[in-house]
Amino acid sequence: MNPFEMVIGIVLIVTIGSIIRAKYGVRRDHRGGEYFVGNQNQDAETKALQSEIRALKERIQVLERIATDHNRAATLDEEIERLRDRSHP
Repeated sequence: MNPFEMVIGIVLIVTIGSIIRAKYGVRRDHRGGEYFVGNQNQDAETKALQSEIRALKERIQVLERIATDHNRAATLDEEIERLRDRSHP
């Protein structure tokens, strides 16, 4: 391999690496440290998904509390029926 081919190969490798970093939103600061710059659409979607996960976790906690509460197991059906009756005017 002659020196010209080696220079072309190095430039090609660096260019491909830069394109990949740009695609994934990785930037460099003035000190050379890398940081992630996300897309605004992804940020909004991420926040929506996080709030949905938070709501699902709260629902799971309620279900776990209902399933593990042995004192209320007998009256659980009655409570569910009262909630159903209350939701239908």
